[in-house]
Amino acid sequence: MWVGGAIGFLLLLVLWEVLALTVFDKAGSGVPTPTSVVTKFWSDFRAGFYGANIKQTAKEAFTGYLVANVIAIVLAVAFVQVPFVEKALLRVAIASYCLPIIAIGPILTFVLNGDAPKSALAGLLVFFPTLVGVVVGLRSADRGALDVIRAVGGGSWSQLFKVRLRAAIPSTFAALQVAAPSAILGAMVGEYLGAQPNGLGIMMIQAQGAVESARIWGIALLCTTAGGIFYVLTGLLGRVVAPWAPRRSRP
Repeated sequence: MWVGGAIGFLLLLVLWEVLALTVFDKAGSGVPTPTSVVTKFWSDFRAGFYGANIKQTAKEAFTGYLVANVIAIVLAVAFVQVPFVEKALLRVAIASYCLPIIAIGPILTFVLNGDAPKSALAGLLVFFPTLVGVVVGLRSADRGALDVIRAVGGGSWSQLFKVRLRAAIPSTFAALQVAAPSAILGAMVGEYLGAQPNGLGIMMIQAQGAVESARIWGIALLCTTAGGIFYVLTGLLGRVVAPWAPRRSRP
């Protein structure tokens, strides 16, 4: 599986190089070659161009990711344990996911200070997927096990701690995986809307103004790689926490 993926990736790079030197170059689209992107990225990295920007965006994304996931998990438990809470807040949660971040971003910039608007935008993209994943996991608990808890005198909270939480671990980590790259996207969009000296979003705006297409592509590839690493690490943590969870079968 890994060999096939590596071959496909190399073929994609070769195709990109050829098209950038032929079709896109003639069209004047500003699509750089992979070699020029890597060269520019390495020179910027050695010059210390990325250090403070990566740190700033990572801090915003991680803060939003952490806070939003904690809120989503707590609210998911409340939805399952107290049906009235779900009836009252489910539509609010759906509305939070439907809000266009470009529209809500300026409002958050006026209401909040410092890095809070960027973290809030990252959290908005993270909150609903995690909420849905946890609720689905909690409700996927084995009915027979739940009936056993009830038969020996346990209530809904005993069912939660003894059965539901364990059953929800796989889908919870699946939701956390999906939400990980979204946190980086939300933080970068927030940087587009707020005034601050550092951040990958600010760096991309400056590169766009200077018509540095290779640098723009380098930043995009860096963010993609960071999101992928975040995704993989979350999946590995899920395997450590729930080694008994079923794995996807290989073809």
